[in-house]
Amino acid sequence: MNQQDASDQQRYLVTEELATRFRTADSTIRYWRMVGYGPKGVKVGRRVLYALVEVEKFEAELAATSETA
Repeated sequence: MNQQDASDQQRYLVTEELATRFRTADSTIRYWRMVGYGPKGVKVGRRVLYALVEVEKFEAELAATSETA
């Protein structure tokens, strides 16, 4: 594992960054969290943080689902 891989595993996205990544509104990300859809988030204080590893895992699941459809 190289230095970049190690730092990516520790990287977190906030709701706004995740919304930008998926080209959607912040409110959509909050709704997904409320209904249990999307990458797993961790609440830290008043913020929800999404581990980059979890985001990539969710993206892989979406890709796998779209390939079988």
